Amino acid sequence: MGLDDVPSPEELEEYRARAKSWLAANMPRLDEQAPGAEESQGPARLRDLIRRLADGGYNGICFPTELGGAGLSRFHHRAFLQEALDYELPTHIGNPGLGIIGPPILEFGTPAQKQHIAAMLRGDEIFVQMMSEPSGGSDMAGALTRAERDGEVWVLNGSKIWSSGAWRSDWGLVLVRTDWSVPKHRGLSMVLLDLSLPGVTINKIKMVNGAEEFCQEFFDDVHVPADCILGEPNDGWTVANRLLFHERDTVGGGSPYAFSRPSSDRSGPNEDLADLARRAGLSDDPVVQDLLGRSHADDVVSRQLIGWVTEGINIGHFPPVAGSLLRLNIGVNVVRRANAAVEIAGPDGVTWEADDTSPHAADQYIFRQALSIGGGTVEMQRNLISERLLGMPREPAPDRGKPFSEVQRSTATPRSE
Repeated sequence: MGLDDVPSPEELEEYRARAKSWLAANMPRLDEQAPGAEESQGPARLRDLIRRLADGGYNGICFPTELGGAGLSRFHHRAFLQEALDYELPTHIGNPGLGIIGPPILEFGTPAQKQHIAAMLRGDEIFVQMMSEPSGGSDMAGALTRAERDGEVWVLNGSKIWSSGAWRSDWGLVLVRTDWSVPKHRGLSMVLLDLSLPGVTINKIKMVNGAEEFCQEFFDDVHVPADCILGEPNDGWTVANRLLFHERDTVGGGSPYAFSRPSSDRSGPNEDLADLARRAGLSDDPVVQDLLGRSHADDVVSRQLIGWVTEGINIGHFPPVAGSLLRLNIGVNVVRRANAAVEIAGPDGVTWEADDTSPHAADQYIFRQALSIGGGTVEMQRNLISERLLGMPREPAPDRGKPFSEVQRSTATPRSE
């Protein structure tokens, strides 16, 4: 069965029933875990969860069987995730590993490189994407991290930043500049990087809410084997574009590969707001009821949008860049929900006990912009939608067509120990 083949209702219901029974017997329930269990998964926990799924045949549901997947359809994947809503899943292997990095390796990788997918499915390798740079902002194609060919190796130097989960990862997918004499999009290469190589340094970044998920990496004369280039040298932007498509698909909730569940499918968001209203004694307040209604409407629209856009891309009705609609939707909705939570909670929302398992409105509010930035800013998604879906004029780009060596740019941020 292929990724987009449609199973019969009977087949899908049988699969769903088997998955439900297997999950109950083999996977830990979220309500039995400490609050934030999925967000704080370490390497050992991730490997344990992925190996449980591997033993049951529920990892890599849409990946080919020859790489250790199940070779089933996106409909099977969706059914499994719906049954798994109350169970802990290895989200940091599914995203970015299987959801964002695995598909480009499947599309562009050599037979040897595709074995990384098999290793991810076994829990032997955890991957992280390394695209952003200290001086680059949202201009991913303006990468300054460089790789220079030296015989049978490439020598990497530079820095990446905001890499989610790099501290727990074994391998990275890194966008580097390999030719400075051509325009910026044509001088890039994508590298599969073993993070245990000499010269790789990974530093955690502590966020305002205390989280240390993001990292900055430094590469000092890292010698990478020549066969670690994914795709063709200097054609890394082709690979990066596909990675961005899968990233938008994953963050927006339409990926057939990621273990992360779209927020519109979870029982949490609206229930969280309703619980806040009950605890605040405001369930009958007309303003609060309006906020709850708007949030519910956002979730209904999100579910419909995911199905509509995903199907449209699959049948060729929309170009792949239509995934920006999903990415924009989730970024906007997260901010709306966080704003509503603070408004409902009022003064009580700014404090909580250490063992409080209820929603922390202030914490969510502080962190609300994360999904408006990570995975491509909402401003970038609006540009993509306007230019590539609606055909509006492109923004001026003074560096378009210039050799990258002639482009005026900011200097890289110095290393901070």
